[in-house]
Amino acid sequence: MNRYPLWKYAILVIALLVGATYTLPNLFGEAPAVQVSSGRSTLKVDSTLVPRVERALSRAGVGADFVQFEGNSVKARFTGTDDQIKAKDAIAKELNPDPADASYIVALNLVSRSPSWLTAVHALPMSLGLDLRGGVHFLMQVDMKSALTKKAESLAGDVRLMLRDQSLRHAGITRDGDAVVVRFRDQATLTASRKLLEGELRDLQWAESQDGAEFKLSGLLRAEAARRVQDAAVKQNITTLHNRVNELGVSEPVIQQQGADRVVVQLPGVQDTAKAKDIIGRTATLEVRMVDESLEAGAAAEGSGPVPFGTERYTERNSRPLIVKRQVILTGENLTDAQTGFDSQTQEPTVNLTLDAKGARIFRDVTRENVGKRMAILLFEKGKGEVITAPVIRAEIGGGRVQISGRMTSTEAADTALLLRSGSLAAPMEIIEERTIGPSLGAENISKGFDSVLYGFAAIAVFMCAYYMLFGAISTLALAFNLLLLVSVLSMLQASLTLPGMAAIALTLGMAIDANVLINERVREELRNGSSPQSAIHNGYERAFTTILDSNVTTLIAGLSLLAFGSGPVRGFAVVHCLGILTSMFSAVVFSRGLVNLWYGRQKKLKGVSIGQVWQPAAEGGPRA
Repeated sequence: MNRYPLWKYAILVIALLVGATYTLPNLFGEAPAVQVSSGRSTLKVDSTLVPRVERALSRAGVGADFVQFEGNSVKARFTGTDDQIKAKDAIAKELNPDPADASYIVALNLVSRSPSWLTAVHALPMSLGLDLRGGVHFLMQVDMKSALTKKAESLAGDVRLMLRDQSLRHAGITRDGDAVVVRFRDQATLTASRKLLEGELRDLQWAESQDGAEFKLSGLLRAEAARRVQDAAVKQNITTLHNRVNELGVSEPVIQQQGADRVVVQLPGVQDTAKAKDIIGRTATLEVRMVDESLEAGAAAEGSGPVPFGTERYTERNSRPLIVKRQVILTGENLTDAQTGFDSQTQEPTVNLTLDAKGARIFRDVTRENVGKRMAILLFEKGKGEVITAPVIRAEIGGGRVQISGRMTSTEAADTALLLRSGSLAAPMEIIEERTIGPSLGAENISKGFDSVLYGFAAIAVFMCAYYMLFGAISTLALAFNLLLLVSVLSMLQASLTLPGMAAIALTLGMAIDANVLINERVREELRNGSSPQSAIHNGYERAFTTILDSNVTTLIAGLSLLAFGSGPVRGFAVVHCLGILTSMFSAVVFSRGLVNLWYGRQKKLKGVSIGQVWQPAAEGGPRA
């Protein structure tokens, strides 16, 4: 009756081993480290950087626990902060001879002390949030008015191009706030133009008016179109901020939308507010120019001659110099999208660009006049430009769709598309709130949170063992198993643990033991009704399950609501809360019953169970233990 098959015990053992393995890294703590990442969007960091870092450390006489390439950066771990600071200076001197033109970002960081065998199975400690690790917090306001103004300017250019292509003469096109105003000298031209524009530009709502002898056609951005523009601006800015912050190598940055026009940026581990502002304020602009392929330019590229008048020297991604004309053909404002793809004939990776109407017209004219010549796409950051790609123009390109190809890997194509798509902010942003949390305060929060969980667990264990005897001890073991599973799941998901998250862990302990209380009381009730011990155990678990399921499902619904509609600390609490409910169901019902079955299940003539006092009605005699 109360026996588990072998496969169920195998599942419990596997769950216990997996939980212990992925919880273990959290016990080793973190060690000071130096992280080297790219300081330029066009510079990729790979494993070839490891020997250079090792050489710099060797010259400085600093010993590292290890130097390894991980993700998009190289990390070196040290035993103490003194070695960490010395190593940072040595690595920065080696990799950035000119500090004013730094190619690499050398930053202080923290890495896990976990042994290599745990890292090999991707067993990593939980990442800590801003309130536990310290760092900087920014609340940024997106200038929605500027986003709408840019959209209106783009639409004004589209209107001008459409009217010119259809030979419809106008008396001027201006922008009045978020509206596009077109002036005409006669009603017939206005009517024809309105019919054309209403069919092509559905985001604008057109209205006619008369100003003296002139006729005016005003197009105002529709409310739903304005919302789309604003949402796109916020999402674009979030993507750009992610790209900038990730280059610094900040551990688990939090960049998310708050409300309609605000963005929260949290950088755990960063204590230098000025540097953080510099990072998130980084913007990039795109320019398209023609390459100078004259003999003088070739000599200048090789370093044997001066740079010709009207040109500039830039560097390609392969570090080769390139002479580019000063005249700017297009800018990033004319680019609406950039995605990766494959050439239909050669199957090579490509970057597919989409231009607005103005950009499409300019690009068509330029490519028609420069077939066989090279066109350079440059990315400018902090006033310094680099050539992302310089393809050869094979034919006239019209329609606003441009394909860039030529000996690119899929990764390079994806990186190029990302740079082109999100190189700059879609709308200006202003910091309206900032605060810094020191690492000492974070350590204090960790200590208090850990103590709350520890003391709460101890108090529950004492009560359960005193009130339910052996069944209470089994419930305590199930609670410990639940805590082990919860921490391991959070570690596997690499969820950021915040102070509200630690509060959710403490709350989960109290909620998880409730299921065991229901089971134990149900077993007691069966014993009071005269059931045999084996039958009481079986019926107690079976009949308590429905109540446990109902209570946990309703609590899970509340947790999912917090997760769906909450933000910031509320979401951090909700994540741990929901995971805790799921792990408590497994531990309270499956694991605790496995222990009970292991202890009592094989006793055929079981006369009693250790579950504390079982009070019976007076007519049937006194209490029975």
